[in-house]
Amino acid sequence: MSDETNRDDNNNEYEHICYICRRPESKTGKMFMLPNNISICVDCMQKTFDSMNNSPMMGIPGMPGVSFSVTDIGNSENDSKTADSGEDGDEKGNDSEKKNKSISNVEFLNLPHLMFGMGDLPQNQRIKKKTRKKDENDIKQAFDITNLMPPHKIKEELDAYVVGQEHAKKVMSVAVYNHYKRVFDENKDGIELEKSNMLMLGPTGSGKTYMVKTLAKLLNVPLAITDATTLTEAGYIGDDVESVLSKLLAAADNDVERAEKGIVFIDEIDKIAKKRNTNSRDVSGESVQQGLLKLLEGAEVEVPVGATSKNAMVPMTTIDTTNILFICGGAFPDLEDIVKQRLLKKAALGFSGELKDKYDKDKKLLAKTTTEDLREYGMIPEFLGRLPVVFALEPLDADMLVKVLNEPKNAILKQYKKLFSMDEVDLVFEEEALHAIAEKAIERDTGARALRAIIEELMLDIMYEIPKDDSIGRVTITRDYIVSNGLPLIENRSNIAVSVDK
Repeated sequence: MSDETNRDDNNNEYEHICYICRRPESKTGKMFMLPNNISICVDCMQKTFDSMNNSPMMGIPGMPGVSFSVTDIGNSENDSKTADSGEDGDEKGNDSEKKNKSISNVEFLNLPHLMFGMGDLPQNQRIKKKTRKKDENDIKQAFDITNLMPPHKIKEELDAYVVGQEHAKKVMSVAVYNHYKRVFDENKDGIELEKSNMLMLGPTGSGKTYMVKTLAKLLNVPLAITDATTLTEAGYIGDDVESVLSKLLAAADNDVERAEKGIVFIDEIDKIAKKRNTNSRDVSGESVQQGLLKLLEGAEVEVPVGATSKNAMVPMTTIDTTNILFICGGAFPDLEDIVKQRLLKKAALGFSGELKDKYDKDKKLLAKTTTEDLREYGMIPEFLGRLPVVFALEPLDADMLVKVLNEPKNAILKQYKKLFSMDEVDLVFEEEALHAIAEKAIERDTGARALRAIIEELMLDIMYEIPKDDSIGRVTITRDYIVSNGLPLIENRSNIAVSVDK
């Protein structure tokens, strides 16, 4: 009995989906519940009855001359309730029997054999009901303007996880703070605040995705991360732009209200730049930018639930993107050359002239990017106009990579030390060894991503051998082990105990 009650309570949290048109009850209104948890909206039920009334079978001798309508079902339900309550005695009961008798003639629909009702939908295709009015205040208290962290607090939290990138963290903190002030603004004075969508420029491994993940975790809002390389124009092979919102809805546990206050991060945005010197249709470039315009600006969009593509068997729901924060990021290769050409246009002979190699070693060249450079790269003006906050991340040098290794809360070295501590082994890295790892990472030119790959290679044999020997108490990683492939320093538990006693 308790299992059935829990199942009913769980089903009450989700909207019923029309078996025919696949729309939720928030769009169709109250539905008719049929056997096997099948729910059908009023419109589809009436269309079914209209087609039955117009069917040639209704004029065949022997067929009952019954005219079906939705109001008949509604009356039969009300009559059956009054009959059960005992009001007006036999007269109401007879009327109810007549009504139910007329409805029971719909036997050729074979409803009991329809096995896919609302209760049989996959969990990821079920839409949570919107909260009632009295619950909206509770939601607002959980995440309200009074509880929203100011920019300096947001930056302090980001500092605990992200090394360097001071300017980027400051810009992002202010933009996020202004965006959620806009979300909670009641617009009593008639002044509408604009969205603070962001465009992040930075080389691979500089921390673009990690910063967005950390930000969403701090704010406790749903986050959807998608790759722009998979997006194509509607009607072509690939994901439509609405699939971005489908991922956000899934991240919010199919709660539409919570998803409408979330964050969407579109990575590899430079891959949808306009293709140059091509005569074919640009279905994965400029067309995708055009499709994203309505999402960035704010519009009500129908999205599939539990899938990335629309089809007849997937439920649909509407999401308002007005209060969704969109952050786009990309490495933008060769953009530095465009910036360099613009900066060197004023080069001339004489005292005011500039050398052509002046910006060749400038590591912060992306920070000088303007809207003109991005348009030259292939981004359309309408798209850039909906991303007012543009900033660049700095490439990581050796000193920053060393800090990435051991300073953040979940630094890579802290993770490995925790793994070794589970085997009661102390893991120590010498300072020179950290610089050697950073030098190797710079050679790979993949930013902070190279650090994990390098350490994984170095620690493979050690992590394989240590569980074999219970006497090992400490492992010290030296520069020689990293550079010349020597051996790490391994100390037994007894030696460590003796040194501690001394």
